[in-house]
Amino acid sequence: MLREALARGYFVVATDVAQHSARLDLILHGARGQPVADTVDVTDIASLERAVNQHGITRIVHLAALQVPFCRADPPLGAAVNVVGTANVLEVARRHRDRIPHVVYASSIAAYDDGASSMSAIPGTVYGVYKRAGEQLAMRYLLDEGVPSIGLRPHTVFGPGRDQGLTSAPTTAMLAAAAGRPYHIPYGGPAQFQYAPDVARAFLQAALVTTDTADVHNLQGTLCEVADIVDAIVAECPEAAGLITCADTPLAFPGSVDSAGLVGALGPIEETPLGAAVAETIDCFRRALADGRLDTSTLEAL
Repeated sequence: MLREALARGYFVVATDVAQHSARLDLILHGARGQPVADTVDVTDIASLERAVNQHGITRIVHLAALQVPFCRADPPLGAAVNVVGTANVLEVARRHRDRIPHVVYASSIAAYDDGASSMSAIPGTVYGVYKRAGEQLAMRYLLDEGVPSIGLRPHTVFGPGRDQGLTSAPTTAMLAAAAGRPYHIPYGGPAQFQYAPDVARAFLQAALVTTDTADVHNLQGTLCEVADIVDAIVAECPEAAGLITCADTPLAFPGSVDSAGLVGALGPIEETPLGAAVAETIDCFRRALADGRLDTSTLEAL
């Protein structure tokens, strides 16, 4: 989203608990300008408050989260970042309602029930539990404090910079193909594949619209089998035939969900055709590997 916002000429502040991110170096290579970088811990509300005041923030897009494997490994830390962090963002927005009209935040397809397109039972992961809690926090902040919000639920996002979390495996497969390495995607079945730049546009549009609700929308994307992504990778990298494979077992959330209402809320969102998006991703990885912006040590465990 940073690259897209910079391309449109916005003043952008990028906050992270880390002081340097190789991921940002990859994503922002050749971008129009650079964001202002600020070290902020989302679990520390004073840190958030300071950043909002110091930079005169008028829009918040809250993307900070620990992904599925990290929440499973350390549930208390996952709750601190994913739940307390979201509460902190909403609270800071409440304190600055005079200039922050609403909050935009990332929920997840994992918020749905285990394997079903409903929310009457329980998510399939503790990460999903935290994401559903974030949606409910946002609704309570609207009802109790009058703070509007827009939550967006990505499904399987891929593209440069998508290097963590359970559904990052297809992107890792594209990186492996670009480097001539084997890689096995550890799941299969259907998924809605969403190209990272398209997702970025959706989040940016959500930040710029006017809303007085706390609605949550599923993102769009291309519905296909994980095996179809393997085929798209091989189409771009014929030398990867037989090196890139996938399992059959689907993940513990719905293979697809309805995105009705998204365009009505945000307006039309440009989407890149799947084959072109896979080709762009692999090309980006090839160039980054060639000029040293990607360290091949990231592939040693593949």
